Amino acid sequence: MSVGSENDRGRSELQFRKAVIATGSRPILPDIPGLSGTPFLTNESVFDLTSQPRELAVIGAGASGCELAQAFARLGTRVTLIESGAHVLPREDREAAAIVEASVRADGADVFLGTQVTAVRWAEGRFAVECGTRTTSADALLVATGRAPRVEDLGLEMAGVASSREGITVDDRLRTSNERIYAAGDVCSRYKFTHAADAMARIVVRNALFFGAARMSSLVIPWCTFTSPEVARVGAAGDEAAASGAEAITIPLSSVDRAVVDEATDGFVRVHHRKGRIVGATVVAPDAGDLISAIALVMRYGGSLADLSSAVFPYPTFSIALRQAGDVYRRSAVTPRLKTALRYYFQVFR
Repeated sequence: MSVGSENDRGRSELQFRKAVIATGSRPILPDIPGLSGTPFLTNESVFDLTSQPRELAVIGAGASGCELAQAFARLGTRVTLIESGAHVLPREDREAAAIVEASVRADGADVFLGTQVTAVRWAEGRFAVECGTRTTSADALLVATGRAPRVEDLGLEMAGVASSREGITVDDRLRTSNERIYAAGDVCSRYKFTHAADAMARIVVRNALFFGAARMSSLVIPWCTFTSPEVARVGAAGDEAAASGAEAITIPLSSVDRAVVDEATDGFVRVHHRKGRIVGATVVAPDAGDLISAIALVMRYGGSLADLSSAVFPYPTFSIALRQAGDVYRRSAVTPRLKTALRYYFQVFR
């Protein structure tokens, strides 16, 4: 198959039997008067800094915004974190978000919630970020308002590849509307994480080169926000899980010996389930990303809270919270009738 494309040098042609589009994503730039043309930073360009800002304003309190705001605050930068929503980390459990917000504030950052940026001005090496009647001044501005798939100027229509604002349209095997062309990563997925892109690339290789039938729907993809404490999630959680009728079991870190010893009790393990079958979880802990991986593995192979209860975890570690969640479920499964039967059994036979 051959596909032609237009560029500044004229027309070129690519010939292939199979191809994959993996152009990733780009930072979303909000339509704020005065922002364009200023030397603002994104989560890509911020790592090119060669000197530490004395004052940093951050627009957007999602994962990147919170991570970078807290990191710069701990380095001694005066940080102002501005979020239009009601709380930080809008995709996460509200209680988890509240813990992170408190931690970011404790590290010295100012956090303004429910605040809309109305204009940005740049003059004499400084930013003025206007939020209604409030103006924040800083010598650096970080825009962290999400990412969008890179689909512009690819000539997708010439190859018969359908796309939208959400990215390239793919089926469960990651084939585009042109069956010889696949897509992987941020350009076609709502999971905009490096590990998700890696998993999708593996599916594409199996399906495109080895006649495989691997499916995206078979994946269980966790993610982690690397604040302190970390916030990790997999599957349905928070309001989403509650709306689906799932029940929740929460283990506060204050009941985990390792957390008590480490003085890291601001957090929890919350597992959402339907009759013991795990449908999602949120973990707030120093190593939440590692803990969520164990839950994701159990979910991937159809496991349950009972499996967590019967697993052996090393003591004392934060992973004991996973077993505790399983134990809580098993105790809740003991019905009054079963209690009566057990009482009779011990009276008669033991």
